[in-house]
Amino acid sequence: MTSIITGDIVASRKRYNPEEYLSKLRYALEIIQPKKSLWEIFRGDSFQVEIEDPLQVFWSTVYLKAVIKTVKNLDVRIAIGLGEKTFSTKNLSESNGSAFVNSGEIFENLKKEKTNLAIKTSSPFLDKELNTYFQLALIAMDNWTVNSAEVVQLTIENPKLNQQELGKLIGIKQNTISERQKRAYLEELKAFNEIFSLKIKSIL
Repeated sequence: MTSIITGDIVASRKRYNPEEYLSKLRYALEIIQPKKSLWEIFRGDSFQVEIEDPLQVFWSTVYLKAVIKTVKNLDVRIAIGLGEKTFSTKNLSESNGSAFVNSGEIFENLKKEKTNLAIKTSSPFLDKELNTYFQLALIAMDNWTVNSAEVVQLTIENPKLNQQELGKLIGIKQNTISERQKRAYLEELKAFNEIFSLKIKSIL
């Protein structure tokens, strides 16, 4: 089993400089998936990436969203599909399998449902549960400020550093890092990521 993220930049056509978000998007995709053959940007603002370990896919979306939201007024829509990869080509978008189908189908619903994150697996019951959790997580994530997003990105990129060390990287105090992590609900998102992994293990 694998996981496929399909997404796009929200309201990207309102941005006057596409490179402003494309550089961020490329950077984030390279971090969550170092194998360049397993991610692709197309139509200017849309993308697809395979996260081979489904247990890591939610945290990958948290990181991806954080990087994009370091640009003011920018956001990202993300659809997660879990399943099999039955056909592979050198271009990810030409590959196929239930993971791709599930990701594509749930992506089509994002605009209709006016939400920025959803998942489809082989279990409709699990999908309903996880998508309810996602809506709660989005209350925090959709409202990240640029500063909050920056600290989330920094924390994920440097998991071994404490708050004081993180602060030194961007020239702010330890208590400011702590405040921004709290405003981003980072600890709660970490706790949910553990629950997400346990739920996904049940269908692997």
